Amino acid sequence: MSEGKSFEISRHQVLEAYKRVKANHGAGGVDGIDFEEFEKNLKNNLYKLWNRMSSGSYFPKAVRGVEIPKKNGMKRLLGIPTIEDRVAQMVVRMRFEPLVEPIFCDNSYGYRPNRSALDAVAVTRERCWKMPWVLEFDIKGLFDNIDHKLMMKAVTKHTDSKWIILYIERFLKAPIKMSDGTILQRNSGTPQGGLCKALHKDPYAKLMIMQSKPLKPLKFQCFIRIYFA
Repeated sequence: MSEGKSFEISRHQVLEAYKRVKANHGAGGVDGIDFEEFEKNLKNNLYKLWNRMSSGSYFPKAVRGVEIPKKNGMKRLLGIPTIEDRVAQMVVRMRFEPLVEPIFCDNSYGYRPNRSALDAVAVTRERCWKMPWVLEFDIKGLFDNIDHKLMMKAVTKHTDSKWIILYIERFLKAPIKMSDGTILQRNSGTPQGGLCKALHKDPYAKLMIMQSKPLKPLKFQCFIRIYFA
């Protein structure tokens, strides 16, 4: 741990996180800073981020809300963090993901490292020759209705790292700034678009399934379709 710092986060971790974030490209957040602008003062920007994260004084900015149309005529709200906040999320993800990755189901392909939608298609294509049916399951509003308290309970089940817990909670609570300037505070849900959202899905689902006492019902609507060959 660096002298005078509360958390053991190295500068190398922050630099590696930036490289991964840059490789994913992506637009700027509410501050309007893109990668070209960020790199004009890269060394200082990363140093400031490391200094704040390792001391516990880092707070993410509001997420830029962007609505995109869906096929059914409705809209999906995406949340675009600033580049700085995406780097911070990646720092957390690099430390937390190895802890939760082993508990994911072998047949889970969404948002998994070294797995893609094409991998899922390949497996589905192989199995369609063995089984005469397909089951499609969709949870309406999954990201929008996730309970923050249950989420954090799931996170703390898999780590006791104070800084990981602290920053995931701050990411969850970061407000959304819409295109008209409206600021939306969040008490539940996690916007699609950040780097940490995927890590919440399976641990959260596992917590819901394994609880020994009834939980408060969530505002989920489930749709199931079964197709027979």
